[in-house]
This record gives sequence, C-alpha cells and structure tokens, in this order.
Amino acid sequence: MEQQAEPTAPECGTLVHDPVTGRVGEYRGAAGPYAILRPVGGGREWQADPRRIRRATPEERLRAEVKAANDRAVRGSSTVLPPEWGRPPQAEPGCEACAQFVVQRQAARARFDWSGETDANVLLRQHRGEEHPEGSPERPLPPVSEL
Repeated sequence: MEQQAEPTAPECGTLVHDPVTGRVGEYRGAAGPYAILRPVGGGREWQADPRRIRRATPEERLRAEVKAANDRAVRGSSTVLPPEWGRPPQAEPGCEACAQFVVQRQAARARFDWSGETDANVLLRQHRGEEHPEGSPERPLPPVSEL
C-alpha cells in the first residue's frame, strides 16, 4: 500500500486559493490544524483547511490584485498631491531648454500623442527641478513608500 505524501505548506507570502470561500489569500502560516490566509491588499485574516488550499492560478492572482486595487481606489488614497501636479508645467521665462520642451508637448498634443505629451511634461518638470529650483513651483512627488 502506497503512502500518500503529506502536502507541503506553501511559503509565507504565496498567494493561494481557498475553494471553501472562493477567495485568494496570502498564506501567512499555520495555526494548529489551520492555514492562516490574509486577503490580497490587506484585511482580516481567515482560517482555511491546509489540505484543500492550492496555489492560485495567474488569472486568480490577477483578479485578486485588481480587486485590491479597486478597493483602495474606492476607499481613497491617503496621499493628496499638490494641485500643481494636475496642471502641465510652465516654461521658465527666457530658458531655451524649457521652451523646447513646451514645443515638444504642443507637437505631441497636436498629434493626439498623449504619451509624448506626458513625456514632455516629465522632462520639463525634471529640467525645472534641476535648473530652476528657486523659481520652480514644481515639487517632487513623495517617495513610493509614503504613498
């Protein structure tokens, strides 16, 4: 008679599917006879039967991650960006480099090239921050860890 191997526990942080609840969660460890799972994106942990959970498929992982992102958007972000980040940056008067970035932005806008327009805005903001910090109303974004 063949012995069935005991299923090995997933590594901490692995996304697994719990068929009883139909949810995908992050494996956090074991507590007694249960696997402890945490919802993707945070939330209240739940217990699952470790013999029934399995690694989440790429589609299940994507669905759970998109749901977590949507939940964050509905709750709102705690980060409030300064109002000037919603407007295109302005050229410093008399600066040829600034003027060139504005020309690039206008040309991209005329072609309906939104990516090119964004690129020109990013380059203009970087230039203003490096070359005109005293006159620049532009402030750098906070580090990602603070968002």
